[in-house]
Amino acid sequence: MANIVAIVGRPNVGKSTLFNRLVEQRKAIMDDESGVTRDRHYGYGEWTGKFFTVIDTGGYVTGSEDKFESQIRTQVEIAIEEASVVLFMVDSYAGLTDADKDFARVLRTSKKPLYVVANKADTTEREHMAYEFYELGLGEVHPISSATGSGTGDLLDHVVSHFDESEKKTDEGIPRIAILGRPNVGKSSFINALLGIDRTIVTDEAGTTRDSINTRYKLYGKDFILTDTAGIRKKSKVKEDIEFYSVLRSLQALQDSDVCVFMVDAERGLEAQDMNIISLAQKYTKGIMIMVNKWDLIEKENNTAEQIRKEIVSKLGLMDYIPIIFTSVINKQRIFQAIEKAIEIADNRVLKITTSKLNEIMLPEIERNPPPALKGKYIKIKYITQLPIHTPTFAFFCNLPQYIKAPYERFLENKLRKHFGFEGVPIRLFFRKK
Repeated sequence: MANIVAIVGRPNVGKSTLFNRLVEQRKAIMDDESGVTRDRHYGYGEWTGKFFTVIDTGGYVTGSEDKFESQIRTQVEIAIEEASVVLFMVDSYAGLTDADKDFARVLRTSKKPLYVVANKADTTEREHMAYEFYELGLGEVHPISSATGSGTGDLLDHVVSHFDESEKKTDEGIPRIAILGRPNVGKSSFINALLGIDRTIVTDEAGTTRDSINTRYKLYGKDFILTDTAGIRKKSKVKEDIEFYSVLRSLQALQDSDVCVFMVDAERGLEAQDMNIISLAQKYTKGIMIMVNKWDLIEKENNTAEQIRKEIVSKLGLMDYIPIIFTSVINKQRIFQAIEKAIEIADNRVLKITTSKLNEIMLPEIERNPPPALKGKYIKIKYITQLPIHTPTFAFFCNLPQYIKAPYERFLENKLRKHFGFEGVPIRLFFRKK
């Protein structure tokens, strides 16, 4: 089961501030006006070596006529249903309100691990005030200050205790390829086209991700598991919010996969939400590729593909190592090249380079372009090795690791890619004192 933490509560209790603290960056917009968070925010958190996705939901309001607020209500309910752990946030300064009691009634029906988080408890007096929330009958109350971070460590210790690391995947060692993307980009059609043409399916099994189907598949002598996240549950509340629900499905499949194939509609291009999830895939060090589908609907001139490729690459920024393939699932155009590329990326993710080869190729590159001197001090990189970790991670041993800056790190990454490939795979670099 994927590790997903949902932060819920009425408006203006500090959910976005806690979200920013958990993902360690200012990503959610914060304002004193209630109802600022209308779009969902997804982030990547880590505590004591356990990784999880955090969802910042909008403020839950009942009895409001505002159409945005009814939509937020729906999304909060979906988030509670899909999350592994729910953080119910209340305001110790404002005290227990009727809105909190209404929300508590909604939460009582959930069987998920739940923590009442009393925010703004920045003084001992406020901490004592937080204890009135025991009246909700939802278990232990955790007084915290999301602005200063006090109390969040204890809270996270409890949260990560629900994440089961010992759970072994069946079919261990076989690459898992998840097909992700917005509703109606052609995910189901792609899977059906693959399965319909070459019926070497070994097993069909419902995945741990609810409603996602994992299909064991053989192609070009390679064995892998395809995860289709396309199916949307037939529930009235989901109809209102298919977009949000499909994102949650993507997050769960993403955490379980080795390679993420992001399908994009050729007419719409790469959108903000796609970028959000692609960035998460990079943080989880998954293999990534982009499949621009419905290519048959685009009017083409001489260099249309090149133009669209450039637009996508400019949006990807530092993630320009991600391959892009143009397909038409309906016309079965390049669908096998796409899956072949995904398998290649799965191989790149576990590619190991010997230490002797690394030093033989990279040290001359570093000699030709040494790191720039800082404060009159010269940095010397003496030795490189690949760490024994599942994804490509390299340690550079040098005299002054603290002086190596991001542009030079980028230079080294580009040289590693130039000599050894690693297409579609995030590379991590560490600098250690020799």
